[in-house]
Amino acid sequence: MAVPKARDVKFTAGREKVILVGGYRPGDLLSGEQPLEELERLAETAGAHVVGRIVQNIKQITPATYIGKGKCLEIKELAAQTGAKCALFDHDLLPGQAKNLDVATGLKVMDRTELILDIFASRARTRMAIVQVGIALLNYRLPRLKRLWTHLERQVGGIGMRGGPGERQMEVDRRKIEKQIDDLKHELKEIGNRKERMVSARAKDHFLVSLVGYTNAGKSTLMRALTGEQVLVEDKLFATLDTKTSMLKLGGGVHALLSDTVGFIRRLPHHLVASFHATLEEARHADLLLHVADASSPLVRGQIDAVNRVLSEIGAAGTETILVLNKTDALGPPVTLNGNTNGAEPASELDYAVLRRDYPEAIPISALRAEGLDRLKNEIRERAREGAKPLTLSVHAGDGKTLSFLATHFFEDSREADGEWLTLTGRASKGVLEKLLSSGTSVKILKGGLTPEETFK
Repeated sequence: MAVPKARDVKFTAGREKVILVGGYRPGDLLSGEQPLEELERLAETAGAHVVGRIVQNIKQITPATYIGKGKCLEIKELAAQTGAKCALFDHDLLPGQAKNLDVATGLKVMDRTELILDIFASRARTRMAIVQVGIALLNYRLPRLKRLWTHLERQVGGIGMRGGPGERQMEVDRRKIEKQIDDLKHELKEIGNRKERMVSARAKDHFLVSLVGYTNAGKSTLMRALTGEQVLVEDKLFATLDTKTSMLKLGGGVHALLSDTVGFIRRLPHHLVASFHATLEEARHADLLLHVADASSPLVRGQIDAVNRVLSEIGAAGTETILVLNKTDALGPPVTLNGNTNGAEPASELDYAVLRRDYPEAIPISALRAEGLDRLKNEIRERAREGAKPLTLSVHAGDGKTLSFLATHFFEDSREADGEWLTLTGRASKGVLEKLLSSGTSVKILKGGLTPEETFK
């Protein structure tokens, strides 16, 4: 079925001029975060041309327009001076607030969620991603139907006008959207079931590693550095939307499967988290998560917390995790203890030293310069080995297919030859052992349980 497109908010053609707006209450911004900093990155990713910024510190939200009337007038005047046609708000607006702001400013008003949905819609490539974005768009659009039907305002109200043609059409549209959502959810469930079966099947044969992290933390660059795959690498938010899986060689003939996932962000729209559960299947089924964080960002702690919250929301909080501090090559020069670090500048080496103290188990790397990768791969290999169980196996020397499989799936410590049989001592996962014993190979268990269940109980 056809998937809905984003509202006509594409910025790429002609670089539409926009004004960024933020009304911040105490605690809305992270320590060191500059107002509108992340919204500007989102706007640039969408292809917009930022021509103005309006910031207001507020104690409480104005119910009708989020910000005060004076700021609405200021936006309107700035738009007249700059030629801006759109105002981007760094907040989620209620349908009524967005409609009132449209009228008060005379501009097309978009909130943070709508902007992120637009970016996702422009980057979706696979059918799964397209369907997921479609569901999120429709869920966002459903409570805003009245705002889309602006011509209703031109109808004369009163007795006899209730339930008129406009309102009837709006109800028809509502039912259409609800049916579209149901149809897309049904399709997504089918795609998700296939995806889950595929991931589960891979989990039996391979150690699964999944890259997670804040958007633009360098996950795709790290994947390219670790696997050699020519994955898309861009200095933009949400450069990766569709999950990609590649082989990761860990040394000693052993390998794992490494998956890249969509980047997370603070205040990630709920509709997107719900819709993208299927895309994050790798993260939920992974044996190990590599949480990639941008060590050069002065906001890195808040970004780490944001990723941990999303992992908890998708049911992956208990998965074994290695924190990877990436972009150590991008650190700024040292600063004095009395120096002030601008939130827009890279973290300094002093900031990084404090970060390393706070996260002593983290592994520092530069994916761009391929620095620290050997240590990271060794750590992944050790985690994979720890999850396996000690075994001693006997294999016929002429069983080349089995020996080839063991070369990449068995953590071999030693081997001895006794005539036509080889005795291998090492470690193996339950899935590997199950496959060996169920595929008619020559393998015999000499030390361990008689069955995979007994070995891994």
